[in-house]
Amino acid sequence: MDWREAEREYTDEVIGETTIPELFFDSVERNGSREAQLYKGGVYDRSLTPEVVPEPPAGEYGAVTYEEVGDIVRHLAAGFQELGVGPDDRVGIYADTRMEWCHADYAVQSAEGVVTTVYTESSAPQVQYLLDDNDAMGCVVGSEELLETVLEVEDDLELEFVAVMDELDGYDDREDVHTLAEVHELGAEAFDAETFDSWLDNREWTDLCSLVYTSGTTGDPKGVELTHRNWRRSFNQLRKRIGPRPDKDDDLPTMEAGMTALAFLPLAHAFERINHFHELGIGMTVAYAESPDTVGDDLKQVQPEGAASVPRVYERIYNQMREQASESPVKKRIFEWAVDTAQAYDDADDPGVVLETKLAVADRLVFSTVREELGGNIELFVSGGGSLSAELAKLYRAMGLTILEGYGLTETAPALTLNPPEDIRVGTMGPALSEVDLALDPNVVSEETKASADGEVGELLAKGPNVFGSYWNKPDKTEAAFTEDVPASGASGESEDGTSSGSYFRTGDIVARDEDGYLSFVDRRKNLLVLDTGKNVAPEPIEDEFATSARVDQIMVTGDDEKFVGAVVSPNFEQLREWADEEGHDVPDEPERAVEDDRVREWVGEEVERVNEKLGHHEEIKEFRLVAEEWTADNDLLTPSMKKKRRNIREAYRAEIDDIYGREESAGGEGGPEAAATD
Repeated sequence: MDWREAEREYTDEVIGETTIPELFFDSVERNGSREAQLYKGGVYDRSLTPEVVPEPPAGEYGAVTYEEVGDIVRHLAAGFQELGVGPDDRVGIYADTRMEWCHADYAVQSAEGVVTTVYTESSAPQVQYLLDDNDAMGCVVGSEELLETVLEVEDDLELEFVAVMDELDGYDDREDVHTLAEVHELGAEAFDAETFDSWLDNREWTDLCSLVYTSGTTGDPKGVELTHRNWRRSFNQLRKRIGPRPDKDDDLPTMEAGMTALAFLPLAHAFERINHFHELGIGMTVAYAESPDTVGDDLKQVQPEGAASVPRVYERIYNQMREQASESPVKKRIFEWAVDTAQAYDDADDPGVVLETKLAVADRLVFSTVREELGGNIELFVSGGGSLSAELAKLYRAMGLTILEGYGLTETAPALTLNPPEDIRVGTMGPALSEVDLALDPNVVSEETKASADGEVGELLAKGPNVFGSYWNKPDKTEAAFTEDVPASGASGESEDGTSSGSYFRTGDIVARDEDGYLSFVDRRKNLLVLDTGKNVAPEPIEDEFATSARVDQIMVTGDDEKFVGAVVSPNFEQLREWADEEGHDVPDEPERAVEDDRVREWVGEEVERVNEKLGHHEEIKEFRLVAEEWTADNDLLTPSMKKKRRNIREAYRAEIDDIYGREESAGGEGGPEAAATD
């Protein structure tokens, strides 16, 4: 039996057809005394401590068991019911990723409510929209600061209560504002086990579980309606692929009860949400990082076996490795030699004794230390939410760190594909998960793109029980998201359809598919650049070539309706300063002045030329401009899941882009590889 057949036939005690709260409480019953969550002291002024959960010393992790989390969720659910939550009432969660987010999530669902998501980076008008769009009757917020944002727009909402995870001071006159501890106390007093069980029994797995809002990069965010069935079938699919199936060899990485995973992505995002449902559903321990900026330290402290992240974080971890190795010239040379060795080893069809020996030395000198810095126990990383550089994935693999790359969207709850541990193919997003029916629409890509792709290529279309049914109150958007035409390319027809008969969800992504069904990302359909010569250019593969660059931190390729490809580049200022010191260049310390320096443009230009050598002539970056600002979610240049907001970046650097194409003599000055080479 091959792995695909074994996956289709596999079932166990956690695979089933229950609601998400039932999945969780079944896990509580199986794993009662096992640690469910690890949380760091000194990060938040939690209202649940110390009466409900102990307060660990600042900087140290405390733990709560499955049994304890189950009691917290039960009492919070009863408290939310006392505050008026009933069947299908929407309650927003507006908080950083922390254990209380999870408690509130399960509690609202257990109280027969529907959880709706709000990103912490949202402005006051955005918060108003995200709560008003679905007529939310309550909101759970993380802190007093976020509470103030909600209160700023409360006159335009119909909230019956706001519950705050942290302690509060000065809101005694507000009967509608409570701490989470007060909700817990209210529920503990009112709790009745038989009544609670009836709430769970009342919910069907076809009921709405959550509204997860899209990032809204091309208009108002859309509320994706995800049922318990959508999430549960996605859970089942992941369990079948990366669970401890008996047919798997002992050396294959799996995710199973007793392991620990580090969480740091936004829980308002479908990717981290399914991670939580999956990890807590099978009996793992979820440890919460202090923040996305402390992931390196938290990995070392928690020593998890796994973590899930977006490509940008894996790039950051690699950059931190490189920066640590640059503390001395000797360490830097050894690190660079080890990386070159790893790349040569991975590229070789038959590495031979010499390369095997070199890699063993590189592992002893460098990579073993890297693994220890990541806690020493990592068995697998999962990457999703964007395209991961194949070069970066190969480097991680050579270091002894497995990354399983997958693909999905909010609308698919969210996973559609994932590389199987049995047959990982670096640079691909893996084949479809079980029950997922994928097809390609070749009519939306150019003949040139088809000819250059490895395998068939087209817009990815998806159908299956994890695919959403509609956007909240947006019938026109819903209709446009699906096609009634059964595609000619690769429609298997094997799975149930979560939407109308025969319809496929249009993902908006252009992918290539090989003969074994493995998908490779080409680009977002809306991101494809069409030069005025008629040539099509996919920007993300070009940008991915800079993922391991020591000189380029962030880059966005431009060129739609232009004569050539250009780019906006944010340099790696740490590496820039090291280079300047080594070369004896007096480069300005201020980023705003450094990007105007001819030597800096030449330094970056050499890296652009290196990448250009790998590209087709029409894909080459002919001109670039340097910018001083890092792109983040806080300045609205990245989504909360760290994808580029291309429209916002184009608007922020309109003058630089105009200058690339000769429309203005403005910011940025002369640049580009050609200019750099002649400076």
